[in-house]
Amino acid sequence: MNGATLQQKVYYGYAKSAQYIGTAYTQYRPSGPSNPLQIALQTINASFNAEDMTYSKPRGYAKATWYALLDGTQAQVGDYLVGADGTFFIAAMQQIKPILAVQCNATLNFTRAQEQTQFGQVSNYEGTTAANETPLMTGFPASVLQGTKGEKGPVDLPGDARLPWWLILAPYVAGVTLQSNDLIADATGRRFIISSAELSPLGWRITAMQAKT
Repeated sequence: MNGATLQQKVYYGYAKSAQYIGTAYTQYRPSGPSNPLQIALQTINASFNAEDMTYSKPRGYAKATWYALLDGTQAQVGDYLVGADGTFFIAAMQQIKPILAVQCNATLNFTRAQEQTQFGQVSNYEGTTAANETPLMTGFPASVLQGTKGEKGPVDLPGDARLPWWLILAPYVAGVTLQSNDLIADATGRRFIISSAELSPLGWRITAMQAKT
């Protein structure tokens, strides 16, 4: 038996398990940098566990990754699954390894601001508006979890709270490169400034500071 045949058998087992213990999810496959949940691909059964195939423990705080049981022959990295337990994107389908998925809790728009010069300095955020921001990725569900530190605001008044940092996981989209100082906005009106954007084999891993509104 070669590796390809073994992989097919593994995915067959996942599919059979999902038929018994999974629930129906709508599957989407992004075709570009905008509105990835616009057109459904199909309905597929899937089950998610807290990176524990025995299903013996719950998912704890500050963790967005799950193992997914579903028919891997019908899926690919970057696909979204939307169902009763939420929205997930497939982050990795490694050889003979569990399918890794990321649970999403926000829908994000990524933009790049034109450089704005203020008081002799260049700023990629201060003074920007929708009119001078170029869309990069629009309407993408992603994971936004609290980071480990905060940052003082530019005025730093005695009673000011620190601006929070966030860890963001998002799928890779062909042709889009995120970079420091790019901007992110979610559906609640929060805005973030990207500090670092790492394109890993699992997609984008981003650290961002929440902008003071």
